[in-house]
Amino acid sequence: MKQNALAMRTIHRLRGLRAVPGAVPPVGLVMLGILSVQIGAAFAKSLFPVVGSSGTVFLRLAFAALILMIAWRPRVRGHTGRDYLLVLFFGLVFAVMNTCFYASLDRLPLGVAVTVEFVGPLGVAVFGSRRLLDLLWVVLAAGGIVLLTPLSGVQIDPVGLALALLAGLCWAAYILISVRVGRAFPGGNGLALGTAVGAVLVAPIGIWQGGPQLLDWPLLATGAAVALLSSVIPYSFELEALRKMPARVFGVLMSVEPAIAAIVGFVVLGEALGERELLALGLITAASIGATKFRAGN
Repeated sequence: MKQNALAMRTIHRLRGLRAVPGAVPPVGLVMLGILSVQIGAAFAKSLFPVVGSSGTVFLRLAFAALILMIAWRPRVRGHTGRDYLLVLFFGLVFAVMNTCFYASLDRLPLGVAVTVEFVGPLGVAVFGSRRLLDLLWVVLAAGGIVLLTPLSGVQIDPVGLALALLAGLCWAAYILISVRVGRAFPGGNGLALGTAVGAVLVAPIGIWQGGPQLLDWPLLATGAAVALLSSVIPYSFELEALRKMPARVFGVLMSVEPAIAAIVGFVVLGEALGERELLALGLITAASIGATKFRAGN
């Protein structure tokens, strides 16, 4: 009952803020969305000592699903069996992506985890390209990853690095699948259903790891805040921004997310990065910006 009441109050407030996106320039909406995601990740990391990374993922997806289902009220019936399988797979990828990312965040600084995860979208941007210029972005990104490996002498948890890379691969799959989900389910219906599926899938391990602490009211409030900051608010801002700017410009702006993650990690969590980590961040960010900005046809 408390969760439902909180969700209803949240939706009411979000509806009252509908005028805000229209008053903010699209570039500002994108930057606010990125900042919201990273602050949400910082809040999520503060929950790890209490409920673990999987318990935090469960809280985020459960609240996000609740809010999105109330906001969109998706129609479950009337779709083909292929559509249902698609949304189930979408939810599975969403669950694995978030579980791996939060597990990596438990072992890595926020800026490093986000930077490595960005290899996924970068791969989507250059996949199938035959241009020599795109080889440069691959080399830059690979150089950034090498700088973060234990072989380079930097003190980075190898398991955390592997989990961030896996999260990046899931992010790539998420991007490709979301296009098909958007065609099969109008508006945000596919996202709402996929998030609900993801919440159900992570529930067993999340509840097992979080235990009775998941029923603590202050912790539930923080979980709801993480869901809003990491899912609901940025999605709404990005959707509004995409209506007013070319997808290429949007992609370039999103490419600065690793840098913002590093700043938030330093300011909120006190996570200072060394020279190698900062150089790796710069290489992967440059690769992402270049792959997006100079994509074929732009």
